[in-house]
Amino acid sequence: MANYTTVKNAKVGILMGSASDWPVMKRASEMLESFNVPHECNALSAHRNAELLREYLADAEKRGIELFICAAGGAAHLAGVVAAHSEKPVLGCPMQGWSLDGLDSLLSTVQMPKGIPVATFAIGGAGATNAALFAVQMLGMSDSDLLGRFSEFRITQADSTTSLD
Repeated sequence: MANYTTVKNAKVGILMGSASDWPVMKRASEMLESFNVPHECNALSAHRNAELLREYLADAEKRGIELFICAAGGAAHLAGVVAAHSEKPVLGCPMQGWSLDGLDSLLSTVQMPKGIPVATFAIGGAGATNAALFAVQMLGMSDSDLLGRFSEFRITQADSTTSLD
């Protein structure tokens, strides 16, 4: 039996290098929930759970996962490993680790070799939120209802910045 969580009809797989990334990546999950995007969240280290990660990726693609949001700190290899083992889009979220305030993670995530793309977002919470929003935009390309909800979100967001209440 697999040692990871699956969600029926999930479109997005949120992966973390460690459960300690959850307080930040919970923002991505909550954003996807607000758009009613089915997703699943798992902590699968590229280093400590390499075989389980490969098993998860093969299973996720068979189940219809359309893209992955990957968060990791330090060496931050998770997004790159996922991109190497999947042809699905990978959105990388560098985490603030134990050194360099996450700059090490950002550089590890953004410096992928030619041919293995990872779309990389900001370090921490802003990156987690924006990765989820980017996922919504991507999924909205083939789902007009989702795209409509995203458009409403953008209007509400713009209105909230101009209100003096």
